[in-house]
Amino acid sequence: MVIQQIIYFIIRSLQAPAAVIVILLLSIFIGHSAHAGYAAIVIDSHSGKVLHSRNADTYNYPASLTKMMTLLLVFEALNKGTLQLNKKLKVSIRASKQPASKLGLIAGQTITVEQAIRAISVKSANDVATVFAEELAGTETNFAKIMTKRAHQLGMKKTTFKNASGLPHKQQKSTARDMSILAQTLINKLPKYYNYFSIQSFVYKGKVFKNHNKLLQKYKGTDGIKTGYINASGFNLVASTKRDGTRLIGVVFGGKTANRRDRQMKRILNRSWERAQSFSLLRARPLPKHFIPKIEAKVLKNSSSEIEISLTSTNWGIQIGAFSKYKEARDIGSHTVHKLINLPVTASLKIQAVSKSNNTLFRTRLMGLNEMGARASCKQILVNGRECKIVTPNE
Repeated sequence: MVIQQIIYFIIRSLQAPAAVIVILLLSIFIGHSAHAGYAAIVIDSHSGKVLHSRNADTYNYPASLTKMMTLLLVFEALNKGTLQLNKKLKVSIRASKQPASKLGLIAGQTITVEQAIRAISVKSANDVATVFAEELAGTETNFAKIMTKRAHQLGMKKTTFKNASGLPHKQQKSTARDMSILAQTLINKLPKYYNYFSIQSFVYKGKVFKNHNKLLQKYKGTDGIKTGYINASGFNLVASTKRDGTRLIGVVFGGKTANRRDRQMKRILNRSWERAQSFSLLRARPLPKHFIPKIEAKVLKNSSSEIEISLTSTNWGIQIGAFSKYKEARDIGSHTVHKLINLPVTASLKIQAVSKSNNTLFRTRLMGLNEMGARASCKQILVNGRECKIVTPNE
């Protein structure tokens, strides 16, 4: 408030043209010195279910998280055959002049695609990002347009890229949700190349570079993916962690320091593991080969002889049991359900806390079935010697 009053009196004391100049200069100064607000999201990598969210759709500067999209386009080029890992890329004058963090490339020298990928995933080298941009699109400006178009195709509707590295640009913005979509795509659609984000160190010309993502060593199950920092963004991080067949993707924007950002990521992941386990959405359960979920339909004829399809409800389910401890409910439910065959993709294992006579019981139910599927699943469980109860849509 004090700063605003000072600015107000300065502007009042100046003539109109000078006041305009002062306003412009102050806006530039304030804009560059401002830090982004905190934003975070945690999703289940397989289903995309949001387990934690705070300011997930507010605009922020992605910083070097931008390089995730750069590498996605590189990986897709490798899949198409337009790039090869052993291909040598020439370094331009413009690429060599990119500011740190950089590998220190010299104009005219070459670097292989393999080396360049490692330099970005580990060192987050800005000069290497420009090399890739110029190789794939001629200029970095053209490449940024391709990046933005690809982002929108993936559902990253609030993302705009202006360069390949994440270096400061007022119009280069994204959101925590959009970055989680990008990470999910890299993990699920490009698993062959996702392992590059797990590399903890990289050697180039005798010098060892260590990965900035400290969660790789300090948080169980973490295997990627990218850090980012510029003054305008604060400390950003996208992390992916896998435990017991479940993978979570976390995004944090606007950390005050790298350590505080990492601690916050651990906190939201810890809370999200509990939510992921309580929902138990059968993410790790492999479907039988060639299995196609069946949708029952009833064919009716109306007065105009048109055919109308009425789909059978999938609000049926089965109750496997009620247990005094959550872990028992989860373990027995998971073990029982994994033995069932021909489950539809809508099936989900749910554990509900129910209070009875001052005690809490954990009720384990498999929901998302139609009537026929519920009765068939219950029959399989009864044959195996366990109790089972049909849950109708009204229960």
